[in-house]
Amino acid sequence: VQLVESGGGWVQAGGSLRLSCTASASISSVILMAWYRQAPGKERVLVAGITRDNTEHYADFVKGRFAISRDNTKNTLFLQMTSLKPEDTAVYYCAAPDGGSDWGPNATGGYDYWGQGTQVTVSS
Repeated sequence: VQLVESGGGWVQAGGSLRLSCTASASISSVILMAWYRQAPGKERVLVAGITRDNTEHYADFVKGRFAISRDNTKNTLFLQMTSLKPEDTAVYYCAAPDGGSDWGPNATGGYDYWGQGTQVTVSS
């Protein structure tokens, strides 16, 4: 199973971007889909997650600015980002932390699945 992100790019502070992540398999029963980000020199951190029943969770640093959603009919996860700040600059990754429960183990035998990442750059 592959997760493919799109929608990243360059934007000025205060602007908006919408990230998409399309899976090559059904996500309808995947219990949790999430977005993570990794800034240069920093660890990868959770940005937002959405459960199978559409319960949303956000990191404090994006609450009120970002919105996560999923379209199970299109096997796609979204992240709508508004009021972007320079500190939001990072590579954003789509993930199914326990995707293996539905899709089987990944290539290395783990149960987590990750996209390749999409760069978001916010200029001041």
